[in-house]
Amino acid sequence: MLEPLTRADAKEMVHVLGDERLYEFTGGHPPAVAELRERYARWESRRSPDGSEEWLNWTVRRVDDRAAVGTVQATVTEGGRRAEVAWLIGAEWQGRSYASEAARALVDWLELRGVSVITAHIHPGHRASQAVARHAGLVATDALEDGEVVWQRSSLQR
Repeated sequence: MLEPLTRADAKEMVHVLGDERLYEFTGGHPPAVAELRERYARWESRRSPDGSEEWLNWTVRRVDDRAAVGTVQATVTEGGRRAEVAWLIGAEWQGRSYASEAARALVDWLELRGVSVITAHIHPGHRASQAVARHAGLVATDALEDGEVVWQRSSLQR
């Protein structure tokens, strides 16, 4: 299940995001609770400071006990026509289809809202994330940005 991400989720999410292995392909480090609270508080506005981007962030939760296992996000631009998506599932919960189900739900929901081009940037060596992208209906393109392959799903492709 997806639930809007709020600063109140920081304490639970610090455990989910606490494994160093999560940052192998993206860089960075496990965040502290205060860092997450600050970040999530900014995201609660659902808009970039200049208003040009819509920030949509959700906590991925297990249905049975509502425990957090990760996040999905979309940055929507161009008046709602384009979206950049990402997902992150804690190391403890990987390999259980949480990322695939959540990413697919996010991409389908964005298309229902009228988003016509959905992209994700994935490290060329990150096989698990590539599988998630394929499950969500994204296709690898020839484009590289900052060393990552651009994956895309476009209503124009269908």
